[in-house]
Amino acid sequence: MSAEKKRLISSVLWNLVLLLAGSVVCAIGINSIIIPKGFITGGLSGVCLLLYYVTGILSPGLWYFIINIPVFVVGWILVSRRFFFYSLYGMIVFSITLEAVTFNIDIQDPFLAILAGGSILGIGSGIALHSLGSLGGMDIISIILNQKFGIRIGTFLFGFNMLLFAFSFGTLDTDLVLYSIALSFVFSQVLDHFLTMFNQRKMVLVVSKFNDQIAAMINLRLNRGGTFLHGTGAYSGESKKILLTVVHNYQLKRLEEVVFSIDADAFVITENTFNVLGRGFSKAKKY
Repeated sequence: MSAEKKRLISSVLWNLVLLLAGSVVCAIGINSIIIPKGFITGGLSGVCLLLYYVTGILSPGLWYFIINIPVFVVGWILVSRRFFFYSLYGMIVFSITLEAVTFNIDIQDPFLAILAGGSILGIGSGIALHSLGSLGGMDIISIILNQKFGIRIGTFLFGFNMLLFAFSFGTLDTDLVLYSIALSFVFSQVLDHFLTMFNQRKMVLVVSKFNDQIAAMINLRLNRGGTFLHGTGAYSGESKKILLTVVHNYQLKRLEEVVFSIDADAFVITENTFNVLGRGFSKAKKY
C-alpha cells in the first residue's frame, strides 16, 4: 500500500473517530443532564427537545434525524461532498447515540446542571467540529456562514438559540427557558474556547539593536523563524529592525530567556493570536 493511501485511510479513520467521540459526549450531556432537568439545548437539537416535550411523540433521536433532512439538502448544495458525507455519518451516529445513552447523572442544583451540561455539550461539539464534518443540525449552517462570512460558530449558534428561546416562552415554564438560555451561553463559550485553544499561539515583537543575533538564536534553540519589520524610533529617529515571530505558548519563556540573555534592554511585546496557519502550525481547514 502506498504512503498516500495510508495517509488517506488514517485521515478518514481519524475523522470518523472524532465524530463518534463527539456524538457520545454530546449524547451524555443531553440525555444524562439536560433532558432530566427539562432544559432545551438550542440549535436543531433544541428544536427536537422542544417538540419532544410538547408533543410527547417520537424520541429526540428520531426528531433529530427527521428535521435534519432539509438541512442536508442545503448542505449538499453549498458545501463539499466530503463534508456532506462526513456530516451524514455524524448525524446518523449522533441520532443512534441519543437513543443508546439512557443513564442519568443526578445533579440537584440547576445551576450546576447548567455548567455541567453546557460544558459537556460544548466539548462534544468541539471534538466533532475538529473533524472535517459535523453532527448535522445547525452545525452545517454555522460552518457555511463561518466559511463564507467569518462568523464565529459559537456566536451564530447563540444568536439562533435566542430566537428559539423566544418561541419557547409560550410552551415551557419561564424558569426552564431562562435556565436554558444560561445553558446556551455556557455551551457557546466552551465551544468557541475548545475550537480555538489548540490553535492559539503567541505573536512576539522584539525591538533591539541585536535582532540579527536574537533571530539566529531563536531559530537554533526554538526552531522558529521570524520576519524583520523596518521601523524608525519616534524619539531617536534611528532606523530599527523589529523582529516578528510566532511561538507555541510553552515556548514563550524560553524565547524571553533568549532575548534578554542577548540584550537586557530589549523591548518585547507579546500578543495572543486566535489562529495561526502555516508551516509549523495549523493547516487551513477545507471542508
